[in-house]
Amino acid sequence: MAKKQADHSAYQKLKKDIAAQTLGRLYVLHGEESYLRDYYLGRMKEQLLGDGMADFNLHTVTGADFSAAWLEQAVDCLPMMSQRTMILISDVEFPQLGEREKERLCELLGQLPDYCCVIFLFDAIDYKLDARSKLAGAFKRNGEIVEFARQGQSDLEDWVYRRFRALGKQIDAKLAGYLIFQCGELMNTLVGEIEKISAYAKGERITQQDIDAVVTPELDAISFQMTDAIGAGDFDKAAQVLGELLEMREPSVKVVAALGSQMRKLYSARLLLDAHGSAGDLAQLWGMNPGYPSQKLMNSARRFSPEWCRKAVIACARADLALKSDNGRGDREVMTDLLLELSTPAKGN
Repeated sequence: MAKKQADHSAYQKLKKDIAAQTLGRLYVLHGEESYLRDYYLGRMKEQLLGDGMADFNLHTVTGADFSAAWLEQAVDCLPMMSQRTMILISDVEFPQLGEREKERLCELLGQLPDYCCVIFLFDAIDYKLDARSKLAGAFKRNGEIVEFARQGQSDLEDWVYRRFRALGKQIDAKLAGYLIFQCGELMNTLVGEIEKISAYAKGERITQQDIDAVVTPELDAISFQMTDAIGAGDFDKAAQVLGELLEMREPSVKVVAALGSQMRKLYSARLLLDAHGSAGDLAQLWGMNPGYPSQKLMNSARRFSPEWCRKAVIACARADLALKSDNGRGDREVMTDLLLELSTPAKGN
């Protein structure tokens, strides 16, 4: 099933508000791309508080201590030697608020003065609020709900290029896509890997050898290496990758889940090939970034028959069940049996 696509309109409006210095009175900041969320929160602080007056005009509270009464008191604090105040409220669990508290909060959100900018930030917990509820309606009417979702492939590649350039290095689009595939699409993770690669690389231009030497691939990328080795008929390489997966000290259930996800995507790609589908169709189906990851999957799927892909999906499901049941078999035995089953000829008869 395709992932729900994020609504980027509020994100784009926030960027315009900051650029035009016209920040509103109410924002909800949430989403898994914490690098961008923290960056824009910092920009908002700079614009609202300026230099030297943060101690007087910034009011903060965490979810455990938040109440409508606290917000009312914070709103009543007039700005000191500044145009505006900033009220930062972190990780409020809205479902746990009482009905009377929610009612009062709705009233306050509709009466915020122009000198206030109230920001509900979600970091340690997810933003959870029924879109049909009265409180959700109050947020939507009076402010902006900004989701910081994973960026698109082209935007990420451009950002990776700029980060390397800031460190005095150059990387081409293909290798930027390869780095994103190896390390995932979250900027916080990529920043650290880019710094490691730049410190390691001897030349100005980054090579794949530089990336492979220092990055820590994510579980899905290593699972793909195992699939590639099986497709190439290289059982020794597949066994080596399985060993690497086990040495990562990830729970075996998590490893099999990653392999199972990879096999389902591979099966989808194989079926799309037979139906004359494209890498774009695969990306849309799985909510993936188009480009490098989906095209790589489509190319890999050419090595496998639909029958093998179907058997592989079933084999991963059986291994998952075996790991979760008390059948007297150890995790390593289950994983080894799975590898043996997957290593039957990929093309079949």
